[in-house]
Amino acid sequence: MGALSIIVFPGGFNLPLWAGLSQGLFARRGLAPTLHFTTSSMEQLSGLIRGDWDLGLTGFDNVVAYQEGQGEAPIDRTPDLFAFMGGDDAFLRLVVQGGIETYADLRGKTLSVDALTTGFAFVLRKMLALNGVAESEVTFERAGGVMQRWEALKAGKHAGTLLLTPFELIAQKLGLRLLQSARDVFPRYQGLVGATRRSWAAANADTLVQFIRGFLDSLAWLYDRRNKPAAAALLVEKVPNMSAELAAATYDILLADKGGFARQAEIDVEGMKTVLALRGEFGRPQKTLSDPMKYVDLAYYERATRSSS
Repeated sequence: MGALSIIVFPGGFNLPLWAGLSQGLFARRGLAPTLHFTTSSMEQLSGLIRGDWDLGLTGFDNVVAYQEGQGEAPIDRTPDLFAFMGGDDAFLRLVVQGGIETYADLRGKTLSVDALTTGFAFVLRKMLALNGVAESEVTFERAGGVMQRWEALKAGKHAGTLLLTPFELIAQKLGLRLLQSARDVFPRYQGLVGATRRSWAAANADTLVQFIRGFLDSLAWLYDRRNKPAAAALLVEKVPNMSAELAAATYDILLADKGGFARQAEIDVEGMKTVLALRGEFGRPQKTLSDPMKYVDLAYYERATRSSS
């Protein structure tokens, strides 16, 4: 079996990976993936660039940020990251304390982000601006990845944060409030992608192709509604505070016919353009970013999808 190390954030959006591992779909492709869970995008991206891990499932915005010299973590080499497949729109939800009913109620409050310049922070900043809340009217605090932000929000340390499904479902059960989904503001947004280094991919092309095929096998298994009970059981097993009822609801969101995981892990070009527009507006040093394919190489994906053998 070919060893493969993958750096991911904790959360239900890892369901395709868990499904592939539990059902032997990656093993069938000759792979033995190991998942490593990161505490922040800074840790994830700096480690991926150094070569600590082979692959990462991360925000497309993170790939762009570090390639453009706008990442928050210090980097001691020239990064050569690229996205080799898509994934989803990140299922981003703005969740706030129960006493906050409108965006106006966030004025004077502290909101948490993964990092100040990456990790979906620009999505939150734009959502605030579009709803009449200036950046000067709130405080942003770096709190780490989604699990860390969730724990801090649950403990009442912050007024709100962007969470990813299924955390908003768990939050509502505990009396927190879903203020708005990012999808309401950005109908097309490229969230998570599969990413790696161009140098690693060139040296391990067959492994990368087989990983993509295994991931696509996992998506096909998940989208087969007959497998919903087994998929929901995986969520209960892997996600803290996940009940059977919440797992079923989470499955319905992640595997929705419209708005769920990209069925073929395809890249959303219009969604990538949204990411570039936000980074062009908020990124520093400021740059005009117009070509999403600069950060993508679909040769491995195209090879993987030409044949499933």
